[in-house]
Amino acid sequence: MAATHSLSSAALSSSSSSFFSHSSFNAKNPKVSFPGTRFRVKCVATSQDSMTAYKTSVPRNANMAKLQAGYLFPEIARRRNAHLQKYPDAKVISLGIGDTTEPIPEVITSAMAKRSHALSTLEGYSGYGAEQGEKPVRALIGKTFYSGLGIEEDDIFVSDGAKCDITRLQLVFGSNVSMAVQDPSYPAYVDSSVILGQTGQYEKDAEKYGNIEYMRCTPENGFFPDLTKIPRTDIIFFCSPNNPTGSSATREQLTQLVQFAKKNGSIIVYDSAYAMYISDDNPRSIFEIPGAKEVAIETSSFSKYAGFTGVRLGWTVVPKELMFSDGFPVAKDFNRIVCTCFNGASNIAQAGGLACLSPEGLEAMRGVIGFYKENTSIIMDTFNSLGFNVYGGKNAPYVWVRFPGRSSWDVFAEILEKTHVVTTPGSGFGPGGEGFIRDFGRFSSKQIATTPVAFEVCNGCNSMRAMYSIKLPIAFEY
Repeated sequence: MAATHSLSSAALSSSSSSFFSHSSFNAKNPKVSFPGTRFRVKCVATSQDSMTAYKTSVPRNANMAKLQAGYLFPEIARRRNAHLQKYPDAKVISLGIGDTTEPIPEVITSAMAKRSHALSTLEGYSGYGAEQGEKPVRALIGKTFYSGLGIEEDDIFVSDGAKCDITRLQLVFGSNVSMAVQDPSYPAYVDSSVILGQTGQYEKDAEKYGNIEYMRCTPENGFFPDLTKIPRTDIIFFCSPNNPTGSSATREQLTQLVQFAKKNGSIIVYDSAYAMYISDDNPRSIFEIPGAKEVAIETSSFSKYAGFTGVRLGWTVVPKELMFSDGFPVAKDFNRIVCTCFNGASNIAQAGGLACLSPEGLEAMRGVIGFYKENTSIIMDTFNSLGFNVYGGKNAPYVWVRFPGRSSWDVFAEILEKTHVVTTPGSGFGPGGEGFIRDFGRFSSKQIATTPVAFEVCNGCNSMRAMYSIKLPIAFEY
């Protein structure tokens, strides 16, 4: 089902530019040229008084001012749009933002359509539902993902996605907590902590925020932090399979993590949004580890399983056994936040969730996951054949490619400028991501080009400057 590829070494003409040679393209401040179109500008205000904006007396949240630049993915979209303005005829290939391309399986959309049409009848209409989610959905999530793990139906909170629940959990924790993240890690963990006031100022030299413990994850330590060198924090954000590195933690590693949290009295927020991509014996849930219910919360999503990035449906598990230092159940506070800030997931989306977890839906989701994993394998094979150090891909749809000594934003800019391919710069995931880019295997089978597109990639060897032509019959996004 997935696209195939071919690799061939090819001599390039002398006019061809080396893919990784020095480029004048400035990643931080790209200069965009526009066609020579004449614009008519209408002056709507000329006086100094009329150009002075009115200001309220309300101070800005000082924590918002700590945030650096734009959120990573809108910034990538901005640069992509600037590139299209510069090259309006370019066919841009997007391997950057972790969106999906494959249509939602019909067995799932038909269930949502049926629920939608029922809303137009007296018998099928429903208004507000339970903020925690419909009971059949909670029960089936428990049966499908947590069978035999001691997770009960009312431990599960259905939501509009894991990203939204991350912020709701931050509201539960408040500002007077310390926190740790994998480095690199999904930027929402850090940014939500900044907004809640959990952090110090951004330290430009170190490229990190004060009062956050960055648990460095590298190829050398198997992308699992050395916990013997990590100081105690209240909250530990941990994602497995990891976004962006694509690595998944072993049972032994997660056992160490749970024991570490117990020793320090910490709470683990475990992001398992890619668990269905795991193809080996690594745990798919933190609750497979003995004692995890006393120290862990797990959040997950249908986004990358069923193409629900736009539908929005996820869940978070907060076990009854998890207590604050005063013995108060964390689940009760999370429930209060949910009831205060949220009116429950869409009933149409929840109908889709039920269909996802039916035997036919699970089979369909596995097919979609298999498609993305096959595409990811193509990316891995391509970069491996060029001599790059490539990580991830096996248990996640992400490929983590190393470019030693290079700025990841510079690499991002050069790839975009010379190949019209959008990647994600590793530094957007934390200081540990510098020198890497992330690719997501999101080629679309619907839009596969009939003629393969060739783009030139140097294998990074400064002496040989060996060049290859990579032919990827992959989707174009316009």
